[in-house]
Amino acid sequence: MDFSQEIETFLRARFTVIWVVTHEEARLVEEFRRICEAGRRMLLTWDLAAGFTAEVHPPPVCPEARDPRTALEAIDKADETRDSVFLLKDFHLCLDRQPVIVRQLRNLAARLKLTRKSLVVCSPVSRIPEELKDEVFLMELPPPEIPQLEQILDRLVAGTRIRVDLTPLGREKILQAALGLSANQARRVFGKAIVAEVRDGLGRVLKPAGCLDERGIDMIMAEKKAIIRESGALEFYSPEETLSDVGGLEVLKEWLRQREKAFSQEARDYGLPAPKGIALIGIPGTGKSLTARMVAGLWHLPLVRLDMGALFGGLVGQSEENTRRALALVETISPCLLWIDEMEKGFAFGGGDGGTSQRVFQSFLTWMQEKRKPVFVIGTANNIAALPPEFLRRGRFDEVFFLDLPTALERREIFQVHLEKRRRPPQMYDLEALAQASEGYVGAEIEQAVVDAMYLAFNDREVPGRDFTTEDILQALARQVPLSRSQVEAIQALRLWLVEGRAQSASYAETSRWQENAVVLGPPTPAGSSVPQA
Repeated sequence: MDFSQEIETFLRARFTVIWVVTHEEARLVEEFRRICEAGRRMLLTWDLAAGFTAEVHPPPVCPEARDPRTALEAIDKADETRDSVFLLKDFHLCLDRQPVIVRQLRNLAARLKLTRKSLVVCSPVSRIPEELKDEVFLMELPPPEIPQLEQILDRLVAGTRIRVDLTPLGREKILQAALGLSANQARRVFGKAIVAEVRDGLGRVLKPAGCLDERGIDMIMAEKKAIIRESGALEFYSPEETLSDVGGLEVLKEWLRQREKAFSQEARDYGLPAPKGIALIGIPGTGKSLTARMVAGLWHLPLVRLDMGALFGGLVGQSEENTRRALALVETISPCLLWIDEMEKGFAFGGGDGGTSQRVFQSFLTWMQEKRKPVFVIGTANNIAALPPEFLRRGRFDEVFFLDLPTALERREIFQVHLEKRRRPPQMYDLEALAQASEGYVGAEIEQAVVDAMYLAFNDREVPGRDFTTEDILQALARQVPLSRSQVEAIQALRLWLVEGRAQSASYAETSRWQENAVVLGPPTPAGSSVPQA
């Protein structure tokens, strides 16, 4: 059911108090106008400033009430035989630390069960007093879908001289780009995309003001990033990284290639379920976060990063509400990727917060298990011991991959990636010597060695600004103390977790050759390789 159908069902089922959480008050009132007009119900709205306002099928005399107590008394005295809806705006403010009003609303809710009257509370938050939770049905007004966004766009250009230069596909992309925005936000970004002038690097006009074409998609996406960022817990990333930006990890890359078309209509017609997600576990600096961004580039899907710390608020129920809103927003802009970085920090909880962390965690687990929208979750973690065991079980993630220290072959490829990124031909460097010298180094440490070598060459006393060489990189490597030496115990514990068979190696299809000694002897060697183990 959509929102209107649900509300109609609740009114027919005699739900006495419905609490709708939304910032879009005007849109909610418009929805109830349509519902009540179709069902021949009376609709009155009330707020502290204006009192009662007749919206649909008004009574002979509209009651007078400027305070919440008098308003509830007027609702109680209203005609019991007539189908009526009373929508109270921002009524949560009237209940805050007002035990008399809370008690009065509770009494009224009990009496409304015997009448044809329903009460609707419109509020931007879901701070329902504990005494009312059994009487109130809580729901949320979802952001507008494609048909509603299309109406907003049509109303914006109707009767104006705005030139719409969009193909049917371009129009669909414009509307898709606005998914997840409120009606007011969508109206603003559509308006900005219309009035803005777009020029090229030479100052030539590509899109004049007063015109809407496919160039508006980028402008809408830019505004959408800023709006989603305002939610506090979500950050929007555009897909940029590609497979060539990540060295090694061939098994993981092949797994991702096989699911590249997982969200297409072709896959749905074939009967394939949408993949749920992957967990990337392993040593810090091995490319887990980079891989998350690479998946967005490979699948051409938007990437949304969830900041778990921003979900937690100081007020009672605020953390759970923030979690619900963030996940609802992610589902609205689906298909997309949801990236949870360093999961162990967000989902590790103790007993000092009144159970808030555990409730947020349970809400997230339930969502992962039961979500129906195509949202692919990418979780990364360094410390497995801090994660609750139920989080990584099958059904929530399709696969758990372990990212180990790179082998010599992978280290060579990583050096090549970072040299090309800095516009240096890899053939100018002794990649074999660099791969051997960097044994035990993770990808982030290899990248830092290349950067340090550039600084050495740039500040050379004899030839300032010269190009950096293999010797400079070797010198930079020698100065570093890699994690494989400074955190031996932690790395061994991670590998033991892998040897026990609770994850798949992201780099190698065969594990039998190294399972017996991986914990002690270091990174495994791929089948057929002559590279010795560490």
